[in-house]
Amino acid sequence: MKLKQISTTLTVAASSVAALFLSSCLNKDAPIVLQAASATTVATEPAGPAIPAAVVGQTYTTASGLQYRPMRIGKGKRPRSFDKVKVHYHGTLPDGTVFDSSVQRGEPSSFPLNGVISGWTEGLQLMQEGSKYYFTIPHYLAYGLEGFPPKIGPKQTLNFEVELIEVL
Repeated sequence: MKLKQISTTLTVAASSVAALFLSSCLNKDAPIVLQAASATTVATEPAGPAIPAAVVGQTYTTASGLQYRPMRIGKGKRPRSFDKVKVHYHGTLPDGTVFDSSVQRGEPSSFPLNGVISGWTEGLQLMQEGSKYYFTIPHYLAYGLEGFPPKIGPKQTLNFEVELIEVL
């Protein structure tokens, strides 16, 4: 490849990355316009990494070790790591002990997806609005070696049944 072609390719790649970043920060629904020296391409913002089609009742394991089983698959929006979401959830320890539950409180919870344990951040991005999934989250994607006393001990695996009501 000639030096000018390499330079143009790198410039277009850098512009694409910058456009994606700025778009996600400023206006996540606006189209992204990528400009090269001789052409303009319009693309919509990607929804994140490609997610394989899930089957209700089938258990899957991600590269990080998060296990998920779709109970119901919705058709709404899919959250990104920086979105705020509204969910209903029921959290248990492997022995069945309930440690937290918006279902038991009778009111859904809303929070930013980047403000929770990494297992939730990863798992919720697999879902679409209207979905209900069961997650098994290993300790290293939850509260780690220390746990979250008094209810969650050190190196504790957590189970969650989560319904994604809305991406806010």
